[in-house]
Amino acid sequence: MASVRRPRMLVICPYPEGVAAGQRLKYEQYFDDWRSLGFDIIVSTYMDMAMWDVAYRKGHYPAKLFGLARGHMRRIRDLMRVARYDLVFIHMWVTPVGTSFFERMVRTLARRIIFDVEDNVILPEGQGGAENPNPLLQRMKGPGKALYMIRNADHVITSSPFLNETCLATNEKKACTYISSSVDTDRFLPATSYSNDRKVVIGWTGTFSSRPYLDLLRPVFQELARRADFRLKVIGNFDYALPGVDLEVVRWSREKEVEDLQGFDIGVYPLPMDDWVLGKSGLKAIQYMAFGLPAVATDIGTTPMLIRHGENGLLVKTQDEWLAALEALIRDPDLRRRLGVAARADAVRNYSTRAVAAQYRRVLASVMESVNG
Repeated sequence: MASVRRPRMLVICPYPEGVAAGQRLKYEQYFDDWRSLGFDIIVSTYMDMAMWDVAYRKGHYPAKLFGLARGHMRRIRDLMRVARYDLVFIHMWVTPVGTSFFERMVRTLARRIIFDVEDNVILPEGQGGAENPNPLLQRMKGPGKALYMIRNADHVITSSPFLNETCLATNEKKACTYISSSVDTDRFLPATSYSNDRKVVIGWTGTFSSRPYLDLLRPVFQELARRADFRLKVIGNFDYALPGVDLEVVRWSREKEVEDLQGFDIGVYPLPMDDWVLGKSGLKAIQYMAFGLPAVATDIGTTPMLIRHGENGLLVKTQDEWLAALEALIRDPDLRRRLGVAARADAVRNYSTRAVAAQYRRVLASVMESVNG
């Protein structure tokens, strides 16, 4: 009796596996689940680790140009094999620069496409978003790449309800699904004692590209240091200094990610008040919640859908509100406990990989059934 051929999936994504939060804590952590459904999965990244190591650092232009060349060679290889796959899963773009040529070619050749998009990438270039440490790359970006994929994909997975509404109005098949970022709550476990027996640690985690959001709180932390005793812990891939504040800077690593985040007592999630952040998934808030931390977050976009003010975290808008919220949490361990315990319960119930896996399964089933191969 002949064996049934397993469906083949090609994943086209920007970054190496296991390094970028937008991939690690979204679709990457479901590969094993998709394999259990019968898919054979091949991942094709645009960047290799050599490119990743310099991509978000200033300068290094020769290395970046060589990285772009290597990435395009990989995409040329993908064009020659894409028709052999039953499903192509594209995260963000096929290539980061130039016109939508590669996106159009993949659409022409692929049997089925799921397009996974995050942030409000359909804003006109230069509106919103964090500082780009790659001015050369920024100038080379072609307009309309994401918009073309949103319009022509067989299904679009979005990072926020706001972005989902926009994509529904654009996608020709009206096939768009908002799927939240998620975390493995069996690995992301609370460790805080909700105690003031030691100095309270306020924490933030992110990358160079989101550093400007952390900078929004510089005057808040400096004023807070004059009112209360705390340590600020920054986990990222950049150096940081903040005069007048007891600061600990930790380089992110996958091996120590859980241990480092377990060192927080309070998580902060600052965002600017602009349209760009309407596409953000609230990943940092979800991470803090999984660790049982009370999160203080800017009241905009998806965040108030995750955090209920005074129940599982605190929502703020002004610098005075940031100061009041953080000072209250530093001084009141019982408040931290009440908010943190509720946040953890919400994370397990709504944003764990167990809770979210079924949403991806439904999208995969829908696309495989509705599109003729």
